[in-house]
Amino acid sequence: MPIIHHTRARCVKKCVFDAPAHVYVYFPLPICYNSYGMKKTAALLLVLLLAVYLLPAKGTKEAQDTGIRIMATIFPEYDWVREILGGNPAGMKLSLLLDSGADLHNFQPTADDMVAISSSDVFIYVGGESDEWVDDILKRVGSGKMKTISLLDILGDRAMEEEHDHDGHDEHVWLSLRNASVFCTEIARVLSELDPQNAQLYARNLDSYLKKLSALDAEYSQTVENARFKAMVFGDRFPFAYLAADYGLECHAAFSGCSAETEASFETIASLSAKLDELGLGCVMAIDGSDGKIARTIIRNSGSQDRRVLVLDSMQSVTSADVKAGSTYLGIVEKNLGVLSEALN
Repeated sequence: MPIIHHTRARCVKKCVFDAPAHVYVYFPLPICYNSYGMKKTAALLLVLLLAVYLLPAKGTKEAQDTGIRIMATIFPEYDWVREILGGNPAGMKLSLLLDSGADLHNFQPTADDMVAISSSDVFIYVGGESDEWVDDILKRVGSGKMKTISLLDILGDRAMEEEHDHDGHDEHVWLSLRNASVFCTEIARVLSELDPQNAQLYARNLDSYLKKLSALDAEYSQTVENARFKAMVFGDRFPFAYLAADYGLECHAAFSGCSAETEASFETIASLSAKLDELGLGCVMAIDGSDGKIARTIIRNSGSQDRRVLVLDSMQSVTSADVKAGSTYLGIVEKNLGVLSEALN
């Protein structure tokens, strides 16, 4: 399956050759000084080019390159598409935009990013305030030239309000397994529209993946139901509002999910330390990419120093290296389940 990791701020000159196999061959041509020799050279060149054109891509004997390009802004979207495509018999090209661990909330596309997005047939993004730059790109591309999937638009009224100074929805919709099922269903529908020949395959892959999501959802429900505690304290940003809502968890955090703040006030630290003592919790939560400083400060100001900092992965710092190493959406969710179980017991 041809996977393209889009790297920002990188300019690569490449030859685009519309053929089933993307093979680039460079060979010297003999110098000829008569018409017969030139015709012979031209004929030889045509034969070689035709042979290259007809060669199947290595390792993709059954795949036919449809030329369909899919751009996903964040890792969960990317991995959902990858799962639904399966063996990718149509040879669709899947790219991950934020593949360097860049923060979704502060991301601004480069000129290269905008060109890559504009040339896509399908563009999958979260929506909301962090993706306001998307509107400009979509206006340039024009309606009907690209299929778009906005996660927040799919949720509609089910999207949660963000708790901060201004109006807006909580963008961390991918952290709910139940939301993921809805998003994957829509992704499969769009892929089937683009490639009806393989629609049944995408439907089977979707069905298999939805069962895995449902099984994990049941495990989360059982874990919370049997847990000693039903609450958590976050010494960090709080992107897990959808997860907490799914399982009825009470959560207290230093900042909201989309907050750009990095330093908590004395009042915030004191309040969370008191809440930690009140609830009798044995740990404070942090998220991926955090230095854990605020979480440790909350513990130091609490009534007991015998507490730990545990990290939940919000999938906001997954890189192309992590993808190559085998990271998957389900794998990270399973790991989070283990952390959650430890935190609640």
